[in-house]
Amino acid sequence: MLKILAIVLGVIALLVAAVLLFATTKPDSFQVQRSITIKAPPEKVYALIDDFHRWQEWSPWEKLDPAMQRTFTGPASGKGAAYAWLGNSKVGSGRMEITDPQPPSKIAIQLDFIEPFEGHNIAEFALQPQADATQVTWTMRGPTPLVSKVMQVFVSMDKLIGKDFEAGLANMKAAAEK
Repeated sequence: MLKILAIVLGVIALLVAAVLLFATTKPDSFQVQRSITIKAPPEKVYALIDDFHRWQEWSPWEKLDPAMQRTFTGPASGKGAAYAWLGNSKVGSGRMEITDPQPPSKIAIQLDFIEPFEGHNIAEFALQPQADATQVTWTMRGPTPLVSKVMQVFVSMDKLIGKDFEAGLANMKAAAEK
């Protein structure tokens, strides 16, 4: 019986070591990007992003926890505007701050997750005019610590986050085209 237990524990240890070793081969950073064309001028789309109070109109995470606590600090919009949230296990907690607004073509946001996993990323929205529309490209990039690399052995960050970006951009399109 002890011999079987030792073999089982040895196999488990080898599997864990193999996963950790494979995880170290994952990239040290990640990037997720999605785009959509919205039939609205860049200024109208930009206003939905630049004011965190308006994220409830389109953000895919806002509806996951109706009781989520939101705190807005700094100016209402533009550089220094900040938004912190504390919610259920689906949304966790964190903080965003606008760091590089370039109306109406680009806005960069420092995005700090606290729970369920700590992460420090940059979110960027690029708005490109196209005749009577605007192409919006939403990008998030950041470092990939070991815990994230282990997660990436089993789950694609691009697929995991990308579907939320697609939903958010679709919501943004609906809000801007009203």
